[in-house]
Amino acid sequence: MQHLKLPVALTHAGMVAERVVRAFWPLWTVIFLILAPVLMGWHDLMPLELFWGAVVASFIAVLASLVWGVRRFEMPQRSEAVSRVDAALPGRPIAAIADSQAIGSGDAASEQVWRTHVQRMAERTKEARAIEPDLRISDRDPYGLRFIALLFFVTALLFGSLLRVGSVPDITMNGGQNLATGPVWEGWVEPPAYTGKPSIYLNDVPAGDLSVPIGSQVTLRLYGEVGALTVAETVSGRTAELGAASDSQQQFDITQSGELTVEGSNGMSWSITAVADSAPEVELTGEIESDAMGEMSQPFSAFDDYGIEFGTATISLDLTAVERRHGLVIDPDPIPPLVLDLPMPFTGDRTDFEEFLIENLSEHPLANLPVTLQLTVTDAAGQTGQTPPEPMILPGRRFFQPFARAVIEQRRDLMWSKANSRRISQILRAVSHRPEGLFSNQSTYLRLRTIIRRLDDTADTGMSDEVQTELVEALWDLAIQLEDGRLADARERLRRAQERLEEAMRNGASDEEIAELMRELREATNDYMRMLAEEAEPNDGTDQADNSGNAQTMTMDELQALMDRIEELMQEGRMAEAQELMEQLNQLMENMRVTQGDGSGDGPQTPGQQSMQDLADTLRDQEQLSDEAFRDLQEQFNPGQQGQQPQGQQPGQQGQQQGQQGQQGQDGQQPGQEGQQQGQGQDPGSDGRPGGQSDDGSGGQGSQQSLADRQQALRRELERQRDGLPNLDGDAGEIARRSLERAEGAMEGAEDALRNGDLAEAIDQQAEAMDALRNGMRELGQALAQNQQDGEQGEGTQQGDASNRPVPGQRDPLGREMGNTGQLGTDQQLLGREEINRRAEELLDEIRRRSAEQDRPEVERDYLRRLLDQF
Repeated sequence: MQHLKLPVALTHAGMVAERVVRAFWPLWTVIFLILAPVLMGWHDLMPLELFWGAVVASFIAVLASLVWGVRRFEMPQRSEAVSRVDAALPGRPIAAIADSQAIGSGDAASEQVWRTHVQRMAERTKEARAIEPDLRISDRDPYGLRFIALLFFVTALLFGSLLRVGSVPDITMNGGQNLATGPVWEGWVEPPAYTGKPSIYLNDVPAGDLSVPIGSQVTLRLYGEVGALTVAETVSGRTAELGAASDSQQQFDITQSGELTVEGSNGMSWSITAVADSAPEVELTGEIESDAMGEMSQPFSAFDDYGIEFGTATISLDLTAVERRHGLVIDPDPIPPLVLDLPMPFTGDRTDFEEFLIENLSEHPLANLPVTLQLTVTDAAGQTGQTPPEPMILPGRRFFQPFARAVIEQRRDLMWSKANSRRISQILRAVSHRPEGLFSNQSTYLRLRTIIRRLDDTADTGMSDEVQTELVEALWDLAIQLEDGRLADARERLRRAQERLEEAMRNGASDEEIAELMRELREATNDYMRMLAEEAEPNDGTDQADNSGNAQTMTMDELQALMDRIEELMQEGRMAEAQELMEQLNQLMENMRVTQGDGSGDGPQTPGQQSMQDLADTLRDQEQLSDEAFRDLQEQFNPGQQGQQPQGQQPGQQGQQQGQQGQQGQDGQQPGQEGQQQGQGQDPGSDGRPGGQSDDGSGGQGSQQSLADRQQALRRELERQRDGLPNLDGDAGEIARRSLERAEGAMEGAEDALRNGDLAEAIDQQAEAMDALRNGMRELGQALAQNQQDGEQGEGTQQGDASNRPVPGQRDPLGREMGNTGQLGTDQQLLGREEINRRAEELLDEIRRRSAEQDRPEVERDYLRRLLDQF
C-alpha cells in the first residue's frame, strides 16, 4: 500500500537511529573527551613523551569503542518497522490484511464477512503514522558519562580555539621538532572584571587597530627556540622591572595607548587604543517635594559607562543661610552632616537610571533649617561623581496648631544647643501661663510640666546627651499629641467622615468620590481606635460602654472587612444594603470599647495578667489622686470656685483651669496654707484599694484620710506589686522593674511635698510617677509578649488553668468560643445561607492576603498558614 511507505520508512530510520545511539554512544563520548583538551591547547604544553602516550591511549579508546559499537549494532529489518507501525494501530490492521481466511473459505456469506473485515482494516491503515524513536540510553549509561564528555567539549568550544587542532598534525608528523624549534605564540587581553567584557584571544584578532578598556591585562606566551620571538610594546608605560623581550611568558597592564608587536616568524602587530573609564555623573532632575507629614521626595538621575556601584546623599547645615534669631542666636552644638544611601535599581542596568530619594527627616535636628544637599555616586573603578551643593530648606512635618508649633520650635532650639535649656523652660512656662484652650486634656498639661521640671533640673548641673535625647523625644511626642488631638477630636473626625459618606450614598457619588470618602473613613476610624486604645481607662465616661454579659467583641480586622463590604456595595450601586451596613457601623462605633486583655470574663488570670491589671488600677488611682491635688490647688487660689462650675462645662475645660492654677503655683506663687485635709479615716472606694473612687464619683474627697496618707498607701501598694512581678527574662523585664522603682521614688517625693503643703511640687512628682508607671506597663507587656514568642513557661502566656484544662468561655484570636472539650467552633448554623458562604470566602481571601505579606511578624504568618492548612 502506497500510503504506508512513508510512515514505515520514517519508522525504519528512527529504529536505525535508536540502534546507532545505543551501540556507538561510547564512541562519541570518547571523541568529545579527546577533543576537549585539544581545543584548550593542552597538547602544546605537554612533554613529547606524554603527548605520544595520550595519542596512543586515545587511539586505543576510539578503536575499542568502535569495535564495541560494531559488534552490538544490528541493522533493523523493514518488517520490524512495519510491525512497530502496526502495533501502534488499534487491532493491528496491517497484519490483518496480510492474513488469509482459514475457516469458511467455501461459504459465500463467510467470505463476504471476511472481505468486509479486510476492507475495514485497509481503511484503518490509512491512520498509520511514523513512530517516534526512543533515543534514551540512561539504562546503558547510568552515571551520565556522555553528559560529562559533552560538558567538557562545550566548555572547550567556549574558552578554547578550533585553530589549535591544526597544531596536532605538526607535532605528530615532525615528532615535536616543530614545537621545539618553530616559533609559536599565544596571547590574551583580559578587560577589568567590572566592565563585564569578555577576554580577547589575540591569535584570533587580525593585525590593526584594537580598542580595549584601560587597565586590561595582557598575557603572552612564546614557544619554540628562545629569541625566535620577541615582544615589543609601548602600552604598559613600564620603566622598571622590565624583563627580556624574549621571555617565554610576559604579563603587563595596558595603561596608555600605543603599539603591541610580536616580532618574528608568524608575528603580528596591533595599534592599541586604551579607552579610559569615564567618571560617573549624577544630577538632580527636579525640585524637592514634601507632604504635610514631612516625607520628602527628591528625583535624581545617574549615568556611568559600566554601571554605578553605590551612591550617597549628604545633607549639611548651611550656617550662613540660617536666620540667627531667637534660639538660633548662639552658636550651635556640632551637628554632623546627615549621610543617606541613594536608592539603586535592584534589577536591570545601572549605567543610566532615574530614582527618587524618599525619606522622612522630620525628627532630625536639621529639619526645617537651611541645608545643602549633595549627591555622590561611585563606580566599580572607584571614580566618583557628585552634584554641586544644592541649597534648600530640609522638609519637615508641618504643624498647624499654634501651641504645637511653639513646642516644635523649642525642640529645635534644644537640638540646636544645650545652652538653650533655661530659655526654653522660661518660654514654655510663658506660653502655658493660661492653659485654657491650649490643652485638650490634663495629660498633655502634665507632660509639659514634666518636661519643664526636667529642664529646670539641668539648669545648674548641665545637660547630658542622654537627657537631651529624652527631652527632644518628649517634646516631639507632646507636639504630635497637641497637633493631632485626642479622643474627642478623633471622634468628631469619625462622625464627619460618616456623615459625608452617608450623603454620598444619597446623592449617588462616583467611584472616585466613594474611594476618597472611604479612605477618609478608614483613616478616621484608625485614629479613633488608636486613641481609644491609648485612653482605654475611663476618662469622662463616654468612651467606654457597659461591660455587660451581652457585649460583643469585634477586632480591627472585622471593622476593616465591614468597611470593605460597604465600599463594594456602593460601587455596585446597592445603596440600600450599604446604608444598612453603615448604620451597623455607626452603632458599633458608638458602643465601641477597647480592652487591654485583662482576662475579664475569659477565665482565671495568670500572674502576668494580674500584674498588668494591678498596675493599671494603680495608675488610675494615681491619676485620681493627682486630680484631687489639682482641685485643692485651685481651691487655694480661687476659694468657692470648685463648686460653682457651670453645669455645661466640659471636664477638659475644668482640667485646663486646674492646670493653669497649678502652673501659677509653681511659677513662684506661694501655696499658702496646707490644702484641705481629708481626715484620718480610710475610704475603701468601690474596690477597697487606696485612693479608690467613692460611689458618688467624687474620687474619695469625702474621706477622712489626707492626700499624703493616701499617697503613702498607694506607694506601698506599688511596692507590693513590684515585689510580686513574675520572673521575666530579657531587657524589657528589667527595664519594667527599674521604671516601677522610679515611680516609687516619685510617689515618695509627692508624699513629702504633700506633707509640706507644696501642692505644685506634688503635682510634678505625681506626673513623673504616672509617666514611669506607663513606661513600666509598656515594658512589662513587651516582656510578656517576648516570653510567649520564645515558647517558655512564663506568666501571662497560658490560656487555661494550671492543669492546662480549657477554660469555658475562652475565645481564640478569631473570636470563636472554646468549649469544655477544648474544641474551637460555634453552634450557629453555617450551611444554607448565602451571606455566610460569601463571608467565609471573604475571610479566606483575607487570610491568604495577610499570610503573603512579608512585613507581618513571623508568629502571625505562621498562625495564618496553619489556618489555611485546615481549610
